[in-house]
Amino acid sequence: MEASQLNTLLSPRFLFQFSVPLKRKEPIWGPKGVELDESYQLPDLAALDAGTANTERLFADVRMAWDVKGVAITVNVTGKHQPVWCRESRLEDSDGLVVWVDTRATHNIHRASKYCHSFVFLPAGGGRNSDEALADQMLINRARENARPVRPRELQATSKVTKDGYQLAAFMPAVALGGFDPANHRSLGFTYAVIDRELGLATFANGPAFPFGEDPSCWATLEMVE
Repeated sequence: MEASQLNTLLSPRFLFQFSVPLKRKEPIWGPKGVELDESYQLPDLAALDAGTANTERLFADVRMAWDVKGVAITVNVTGKHQPVWCRESRLEDSDGLVVWVDTRATHNIHRASKYCHSFVFLPAGGGRNSDEALADQMLINRARENARPVRPRELQATSKVTKDGYQLAAFMPAVALGGFDPANHRSLGFTYAVIDRELGLATFANGPAFPFGEDPSCWATLEMVE
């Protein structure tokens, strides 16, 4: 295989360990959720894969903030022509956001520790009529030790479904993030996947060519700054 062919197959994101600043916001969460301006926007690392076999379509604006009370994240998805598809019984197949957080940012392990967490947030599928935002915890495959199970209503989410997508805001409180200790550990291991049955997949640190859903070494670093 020629070098030029190899370059189009290998994800450029795989060649780097990314470190991204995560800004603080206070208050971090309220009855209506949180609004984050452009200064909280996470970079589009997937753009580095443009022109390769791992190219992803840009359809999600993802923003994130931290405070001692926890971590908040917002997603704005546009470009949809079909209604959102969200099912509480099929979280992994639903339109929505999955995040992975390592409160110790340990990038030299390939199996998740008790400090590694995975949460799913959907713009619909919750409530009596399945039209409210839904938040839940997910187990990480092959984990050496699972994180503490979250209690009901610890995770929070709000959403607004629009004619061409949705706006989703989610909150991961400190109590749900085992080991979250900004005073002594200012770094988080992190990645996300915005999943859409119509638009495809949008990822952060590494794409589906790598086992980012279970391997913390595939995640980026978020540096909590003021």
